[in-house]
Amino acid sequence: MSEKEVILTQEGLKRLEEELENLKSVKRREVAERIKIAIGYGDISENSEYEDAKNEQAFIEGRIITLEKMLRNARIINNDEVDTDIVSIGSIVTLKDIEFNDTFEYTIVGTAESDPSQNKISNESPVGKAILGKQKGATVDVNVPAGIIQYQIIDIKK
Repeated sequence: MSEKEVILTQEGLKRLEEELENLKSVKRREVAERIKIAIGYGDISENSEYEDAKNEQAFIEGRIITLEKMLRNARIINNDEVDTDIVSIGSIVTLKDIEFNDTFEYTIVGTAESDPSQNKISNESPVGKAILGKQKGATVDVNVPAGIIQYQIIDIKK
């Protein structure tokens, strides 16, 4: 069974590599030290410090495996590949909500990088799916739980 391709920008690749390095070099040591200290408290069968540290260790190891898998299956989108004629992954898109006349700017990224608080939306999100491949000036309908929202693509840039 093939693993899912992970689409990343250069910035997203760097961020994931830094997180992986931090988990391997810093967090692993910290949690190992916590386990060592907790064992020093005596009976580990009723030791909440030990149990908490072991749970954190399991989480860290799981995250390391996930990150390594993501990086192994990464396809990097270079800024040179981003087309300003149509919306693609890596595009910075200015949208106007037709009903409320509000304007938003989003960067279209792969799922692994999406962060709505940073205006980075996934190519698999409802808005991302609706605008991918569209040109400046196009109007798109986005199905959301509250109904349909219409956006007009005002600008596309790198």
